[in-house]
Amino acid sequence: MALGYLIAQIDVHDPESYAKYTAQTPGIAAIYDGKFIVRAGQLETLEGAAVGPRVVVIEFPSYARALEFYNSNEYQAIVSIRHKASTGSAFVVEGAD
Repeated sequence: MALGYLIAQIDVHDPESYAKYTAQTPGIAAIYDGKFIVRAGQLETLEGAAVGPRVVVIEFPSYARALEFYNSNEYQAIVSIRHKASTGSAFVVEGAD
């Protein structure tokens, strides 16, 4: 079974509020067997439009499990914090077998 990845490109404009969101996401991701692979860090755009400046990648045991995390009551209870404190995009992608 292929892994699933939740990938987000985020531009934080309210770091104090965003910190309340990031303090809770690892615990919620763990409920769904998620593991942070990338959580911000150094970034350099090599081609195309610049992304970020914050990129996050969370690995899950499957595509379905990544969607379960995103759609869960636990995550949906805090996602509005991220929406108010930042702009960006998030998507789920299936890993290669």
